[in-house]
Amino acid sequence: MVASKAFSSGASSTCTTSSYLQTEWSVISLACDGADGNDKGVPVTDARTLESYAAGSWFRSDAEGQPLADATTGETVARISSSGLDLAAMVRHAKQVGGPAVRALTFHQRALLMKDVATYLSRPEIKDELYDVSFRTGATTKDSWIDIDGGIGTVFSYSGKARRELPNSTIAPDGPPEPLGKGGTFLGQHVFTSRPGVAVEINAFNFPVWGMLEKLAPAFIAGLPSIVKPASQTAYLTELTVRRIIESGILPEGTLQLLCGSAGTLLDELTVQDSVAFTGSAHTAGVLRRHESVVSGGVSLGVEADSLNCSVLGADVTADDPEFDLFVRGVVAEMTVKAGQKCTAIRRVIVPEPMVQPVIDAISARLDRITVGDPRDEATRMGPLSSLAQRDEVRKAIEALRSSADVVYGDPNAALGDARGAFLGPVLLRTHPGSTQMHDVEPFGPVASVVGYGSTSDAVELAARGKGSLVGSVVTHDPDVARELVQGLAPWHGRILVLDRDDAKESTGHGSPLPVLVHGGPGRAGGGEELGGVRGILHHLQRTAIQGSPDMLTAITGRWTTGSARDATGMHPFRKSLAQLRIGDTIATASRTVTLTDIDDFAAKTGDTFYAHTDPEAAARNPIFGGIVAHGYLVVSLAAGLFVEPSPGPVLANFGIDNLRFLTPVRAGDSISVLLTAKQITPRQSADYGEVRWDCLVSNQDGEPVATYDVLTLVAKE
Repeated sequence: MVASKAFSSGASSTCTTSSYLQTEWSVISLACDGADGNDKGVPVTDARTLESYAAGSWFRSDAEGQPLADATTGETVARISSSGLDLAAMVRHAKQVGGPAVRALTFHQRALLMKDVATYLSRPEIKDELYDVSFRTGATTKDSWIDIDGGIGTVFSYSGKARRELPNSTIAPDGPPEPLGKGGTFLGQHVFTSRPGVAVEINAFNFPVWGMLEKLAPAFIAGLPSIVKPASQTAYLTELTVRRIIESGILPEGTLQLLCGSAGTLLDELTVQDSVAFTGSAHTAGVLRRHESVVSGGVSLGVEADSLNCSVLGADVTADDPEFDLFVRGVVAEMTVKAGQKCTAIRRVIVPEPMVQPVIDAISARLDRITVGDPRDEATRMGPLSSLAQRDEVRKAIEALRSSADVVYGDPNAALGDARGAFLGPVLLRTHPGSTQMHDVEPFGPVASVVGYGSTSDAVELAARGKGSLVGSVVTHDPDVARELVQGLAPWHGRILVLDRDDAKESTGHGSPLPVLVHGGPGRAGGGEELGGVRGILHHLQRTAIQGSPDMLTAITGRWTTGSARDATGMHPFRKSLAQLRIGDTIATASRTVTLTDIDDFAAKTGDTFYAHTDPEAAARNPIFGGIVAHGYLVVSLAAGLFVEPSPGPVLANFGIDNLRFLTPVRAGDSISVLLTAKQITPRQSADYGEVRWDCLVSNQDGEPVATYDVLTLVAKE
């Protein structure tokens, strides 16, 4: 057995407390190094009880509360209790004050408020404050960057995605209309609308900032007020973050509340239209799933729970390949970042049988370079676990794993640093063949187990025995191996990283949830989905199928529907500013005859000499065209010449075409005309222009549709 590496004591005294704790919480006294005379030598802090933000004001319980310890020094950081908090009032305040306020805003307005929140939290003085307090949780500077900057970045990402992909409205159409009758007067349209409920967000201890912000942002943009319930152990960092957001005055009152301490009977106050997003243990998730409000009260529950994530080394990889080093570095990073306290961390290291010992040796050599110690010390690579209780849980998990595995690196019982800190060095195990424990026991700390496999199908079977995970990684440079592994692993994972020498430079790593990709997993992992860009917002909305006439659907959705009324009177729509333009404004153009010369010139100037445009005999044999036809893009170009108003005016630019379809071939001698209709108007909140989507219908002399597409323009507001 190899002993864990040296402990770094750090430069900070155990008497040091953050400026936030000193000033904001009015710490009355702080005895250090056992100077108070107690025989345990545990520092005693008369720390302020954390406050909840409820129904428009800060609430502090009169109860003594549970002490929360600094993960490194053991001194009391704060106390926490929700005793006396009026939970029913919090729910009423969210629904009666916060809900109406946020739902009165458009998706874009909500997204811009989220951007303002992220910008505010990015202020150096606020981030420095958050980082300072984050050390108390056991997080190193790098760990804090993932939590704090990662959370802020997630909010920025959601703000941008929402403004790019959702309308500047309170209703979002979902896909195109569905024709329900032959005459086109009866259509169906799916739409997303905000629910009149509250989002309760129960977060884990390991990411007190990111965990809160990644749930808050999509819920707020979806029009839901949030009640945030952080895990107690690190709630002091969440409380500081929420306090700063509330002090900024950016969010409407009632849209963000904070519950520090036990959730008590909060779920009893929830009803249909309300939702709970939970991150934590499978045991607690099971309790929530059995709650009456969830079982029969209509409360929606999303769960992210236990996850025995794996990394699989492809059978093609040798110790001399760059993929081997990438694999080892990935495993060590996931064991040591946040001291392995990540729901996405690699717990199971699945490698070809001949590579088991080389992998163990390489991981062990890299773990030798990991210094465990005070997270405030820049030399420290891994800090303590979040609490002594958490360390005890990890040690129990290791003992369970050792019933069918050997510890090949580290000593889970080694004394590291200050005995009052929750320190535990990295531990690597080699699992015996046929072990079940490594697929059932999740050690939520710096622990991983190595197991060998024979064939690729064996590797898939081993991964599947985890019963569902948040993320798996496949490290291979062989496309066939990658395809076989991904196809086998995908049903058991919410996300899969395929890593090799080609993407390694830009890869964000195995354990990094990204705001644009879904975060969740099947089975043991809870079956929930968070993040995923706009998917994370739509998850909170209600999708409803609306049936009606084209005019009614246009009025409801704010998007022109085929068959709705057009207004072709008055000035050319391109002469209208955003303030003047209305949905349905139309230009019906004159016609233009397409000549053989047009077709020949287009082919010569573009180089598009495809035979259907240039070779009469070959074109005649084509079963679709039966002769020379105009280029589709020639038709689009000629159509633009028909509807464009050339003088300078409100239309600033054309920035694209969507949904282009060529429906009927255009031959020399055919004439075309255009109906161009304002389909959707989206003002940009932070610019003096907006986006206009135009429905373009190109028809021939017989009234047959030749091409349909959406034209996208930028138009000045005034």
